[in-house]
Amino acid sequence: MPKNIPSVPIYISLLGLWSDMGQDEIYDRWLREPLEKYGAVKIWFAGRWSILMTRPEFLSDMLKREDVFSKAGSQKKIPWSVVASLVGDNIINSHGEDWKLYTSIMKPGLQKTNFDSRPILDKSRKFVNLLLNEQATIGKPKGVLVNPIIQRFAIAAMGESFLDIDFETLEHPNMRIEELQSIIKRTLFKPLYFNFPILDKYPHIFKSRITAFAIMKEFEDLLYHQVRTNPRKLARKAPIEPQDELVVHMMERALENGTITDEQFRANLKIVFLTAHENTQQLLNSAFWKLGSDQTIQDKLRAEVLATGVNDPTGETLNKLPYLTSVVCELLRVYPPVSQLINRVTLEPTSLAGKVHIPKGVFVGWNAPGVHSDPAAWGPTAREFIPERWGDKTDEILAKARRETVRGRYIAFNAYSRKCLGQGYALLEMKMALFELIRRTKWTVDPQYELKLTSGGILAPLGCKVVFENIETSSEKP
Repeated sequence: MPKNIPSVPIYISLLGLWSDMGQDEIYDRWLREPLEKYGAVKIWFAGRWSILMTRPEFLSDMLKREDVFSKAGSQKKIPWSVVASLVGDNIINSHGEDWKLYTSIMKPGLQKTNFDSRPILDKSRKFVNLLLNEQATIGKPKGVLVNPIIQRFAIAAMGESFLDIDFETLEHPNMRIEELQSIIKRTLFKPLYFNFPILDKYPHIFKSRITAFAIMKEFEDLLYHQVRTNPRKLARKAPIEPQDELVVHMMERALENGTITDEQFRANLKIVFLTAHENTQQLLNSAFWKLGSDQTIQDKLRAEVLATGVNDPTGETLNKLPYLTSVVCELLRVYPPVSQLINRVTLEPTSLAGKVHIPKGVFVGWNAPGVHSDPAAWGPTAREFIPERWGDKTDEILAKARRETVRGRYIAFNAYSRKCLGQGYALLEMKMALFELIRRTKWTVDPQYELKLTSGGILAPLGCKVVFENIETSSEKP
């Protein structure tokens, strides 16, 4: 391991065993100073010492050299583990020929430029209805616990846009496919097993791991069954036009003609389901917190939305709104859902920008809040939420996001050859949900709620409660 960067004490990775400190508290207390000084540290992660970086020049160097810093997820690092049984070998964490195969099949469906915005608008309307109905039920001044309803929305929208299925999670609470997501999150991020995955080899000793493996299998089998026996698919008489194909259609065709195995189909089906709903879910949690805490931002955004005079926005409508775009970009900068990722391994001895020398076989990764809040990259206001920093024209805002991504200063969607293929959909869904929320409601954070961020894994406020006011002026009720 490199000797010119410090090691973070191993107990920092185990704080969750006895502490409920949020990721922001942990980072500020133990990680910020060494990472801003050295740009990288050695850290205990998933049962081994790894390298965590935040300096943009190091990130850019790593992300550009896929041939040296190879993607290697849990299926390679800890193949016996519960998390590996969940994600398998998929388009996100694979490398080489497998990654090329998955990409050739799935990329057109994940990177569509013509996502149908109508199902997302429909689900957004039902989402807002549920929030307002819940507020009416509990009454003011009590706040609505938003995350459970956000999760139902995110799964419903994802199902329509990627899997051609209506999971009916907005119409029916406690659908098993949705319930399992909450159980999986609680199971995966237990600090003891997350940091010592070797324990997953001994489920006969650690009995809870038997249940954990069973939960992952139940989710896989249920998702597979619902997709393969989708009533919508079985009732379809005419073939789908090529321009209307979703990623699931491409995957099923590859499965049926033998291009991929059943195991590969299942793994990629799960990763689409998980990533295409989870990131938007947590970013919406952050949006409720931030915009509910700062009415100035919410009011400015509402003025832009209402000025359109539109009740049925399309993707084209949303993409013409610069402040909406800048708010989403700033949410991703300050509250990146994928806060830390260590899923690359060195295939040969190498270095980061010629400064940190790394042996072969070392796992490396990055901490996004650290990258995004470093004054060296973002100036003295790096830790402040300022949407205006992105510009006041949509093209200018998106160009800045691309530019900062290439420079390694903005990694909300990764970068270079392994950038997130679903970022276009994520931005569309986020804008659509915010448009509908802003158009129809005004919200404030429950005065009794105190911000607490998640302690590990996905970054988001925990247990955020929001008080809603219905401000819709249209006579047409969705």
